Amino acid sequence: MSVLSKIAKERGIRYFLVSFSDLRGVQRAKLVPAASIDRIAREGAGFAGFATWLDMTPADSDMLAMADPASVIQLPWKPEVAWVAGDLVMDGKPVEQSPRRVLLRQVQRAAELGYTVRTGVECEFFVLSPDGSAIGDPSDQQSKPCYDQLALMRRYELITQICDGMLGLGWDPYQNDHEDANGQFEMNWTYSDALITADRHAFFKYMVKTLAESHGLRATFMPKPFSNLSGNGCHVHISLWDSTRNENLFRDRDGELGLSRTAYEFMAGLLQHADALSAITNPTVNSFKRINGAPTLSGATWSPNTISYSGNNRTHMIRIPDVDRFELRLADGAANPYLLQAAVIAAGLDGLRQHRDPGRRLDNNMYTDPLPPGQVRQLPTNLLDALRALRNDEGFSAALGAPFVEAYTKLKEQEWHQHHAHISAWERQATLDC
Repeated sequence: MSVLSKIAKERGIRYFLVSFSDLRGVQRAKLVPAASIDRIAREGAGFAGFATWLDMTPADSDMLAMADPASVIQLPWKPEVAWVAGDLVMDGKPVEQSPRRVLLRQVQRAAELGYTVRTGVECEFFVLSPDGSAIGDPSDQQSKPCYDQLALMRRYELITQICDGMLGLGWDPYQNDHEDANGQFEMNWTYSDALITADRHAFFKYMVKTLAESHGLRATFMPKPFSNLSGNGCHVHISLWDSTRNENLFRDRDGELGLSRTAYEFMAGLLQHADALSAITNPTVNSFKRINGAPTLSGATWSPNTISYSGNNRTHMIRIPDVDRFELRLADGAANPYLLQAAVIAAGLDGLRQHRDPGRRLDNNMYTDPLPPGQVRQLPTNLLDALRALRNDEGFSAALGAPFVEAYTKLKEQEWHQHHAHISAWERQATLDC
């Protein structure tokens, strides 16, 4: 009897969703009856790789998802079903470009150095009308709706259903709020090891979308659904721990802002590779309308446009909010949960290995008092530039793995060319009479 079979018997599970995320972040799954889970646990759930975004062909062998028992999450709204993350193999070998595999390699690299990377994510999302064309709450119209109590409580049933689910799963959620844009919400749960956070992040997106549909609504993590409103960020709080002593290596009461030299070196890795990093943290054409957007209805985008760090200042790419961690504010809601964590670890470990220096902390308001380009590096302004940076950043690309980088950039460049082939209404309006 497999571990999954025992879990099914103990928890009354009838079916397992053996799931994986492809390179575009689409979650794929097979629904496996518990009566067959022993065989699937042993042999894997079969998929045709070409049918997903993994840069495969119809000539490739069957791709098998090997369920990881440590990742089992019982659906709070349908407890007879359990979600379980699958690790992809083909012809007996790991599929090197699969996102969870990319993260597992980075987790292992950190472990070999005696480190555990722990992270928490802040996943912002919009609740929209069923067709996605408008905010789901017609009364949510304030120019500064952040923390609006009335708007929050009008979504009480949905938000508490999601939060109750996280409580039951033991994620330790601790606050929920209406965010800066109309129809936008954020729900926070406690940080954990990077792989656990990635699995929970993937499941959270599935749970939010599913439960929104059950309420006759549509949830989206799209980076910038509306031009006049703030976009969906996915801020990452990062800390590095000694695996043996379970000690936070970022904390130093005598260090600048309470952070250690180790923290600043890790941070410097993120700053050093920010151009390439943005190809993963901001993975869509739409992503760059958030990080390089004009001021919104509320007065600010809440997203960075420079490669810089600061103290408790939300206008920079990295913020230091406390003495035991820092926050990467670059990523958005489209980021693949596994690739996001993998990229953070790869860049941070490079910073440690090279003993990089993050340079001078900047405490200006980057929205109202920006520095000239000669004094601070600018983030890429579009997806194509970010992908080129990823290809050209040899050290960062090598750390992530050549099979992954080749497959990822190939698929993402196809997205760019599809976008570039599209003629928009704005283009016609602006150039028809030229």
